[in-house]
Amino acid sequence: MRDIRLAAAFAATLAAATLAHAHGDVVPQPVNTDALPDIGAEWLTENPYRNAGEEVWRTAIDIGASAYNQNCARCHGLEGISGGLAPDLRFLEAEEYGDEWFIERFRHGYTQGGVTKMPAFGDLLGQKAAWAIRTYIETRPDDQAMAEQAEALKAIRDALAGWAQGQGTPDPEGTKARLTEIAAGIGTLSGAPVADSIAARAARQIDGTPASFKVAAETLTIGLSAAH
Repeated sequence: MRDIRLAAAFAATLAAATLAHAHGDVVPQPVNTDALPDIGAEWLTENPYRNAGEEVWRTAIDIGASAYNQNCARCHGLEGISGGLAPDLRFLEAEEYGDEWFIERFRHGYTQGGVTKMPAFGDLLGQKAAWAIRTYIETRPDDQAMAEQAEALKAIRDALAGWAQGQGTPDPEGTKARLTEIAAGIGTLSGAPVADSIAARAARQIDGTPASFKVAAETLTIGLSAAH
């Protein structure tokens, strides 16, 4: 279990944060959560998708990624990496304490000095979207670990891009194995046991076809750009 003081410090930082642009003028974008299992009408205090099996977990990440990028990234940063004006949500602990704090803020928003810093998303987006976003956030990879693998991932990206254009001799199985190995060494900042890193995503996307090489190369390109 991560030191509870980390979450307390995070909460204090968030309370003190002043954004360059208020969240209040953001129009929440709807989120299609039909692919996720129902979790009832009563708001939960612990992420129901964290230990719901790999298929549900990955579906929650995919839906959460879309929902986050549409509704949260403007202030909290692409891939959850804050530029310093808004809190870095990747550090919020992936356990019940962090879940309770997250869902309270998601449902009711945050106002400071009479200014809306974050709108209340609860009634607009619903509980399934909330926990999908939470699942996405808590699985963001440790950027330091990512940085240590950047050169290796760039080399793999370049090879994949070449194979997509018919250049070189493809080695999909070897590349998937190497990406999986890299992914195993990348943790999270939230304490969640598995990171949804670009290495893991790219490995899943490769099926031996030129189209899959292109998609995996794009995944690595976007992820490496976000890390900077």
